[in-house]
Amino acid sequence: MDAIDAAKWMLSELDRSGCLYQDDVVDYLVKAKADPLLRENADGNLAVGRQVLSAFLSLTETTVVWVKPERYWRWRVLEDEPGREARG
Repeated sequence: MDAIDAAKWMLSELDRSGCLYQDDVVDYLVKAKADPLLRENADGNLAVGRQVLSAFLSLTETTVVWVKPERYWRWRVLEDEPGREARG
């Protein structure tokens, strides 16, 4: 599995459920033994690797937003401001 494969899986999961939690992506990558696609964040926890995030962004730049407090992606709605991160 490479970063593009992981990003495509993320998009299919988002299609299926409407939102996608970072923890679910990490769990999927761990179970798939795709450790090179993960990184350790500042708190010492596993997080989605930058190469996967970049590939996912290229697939969803104008259609998906990141909800930072809850750490998940969701489809963009009309009320969302421009940019990648959803505002409170």
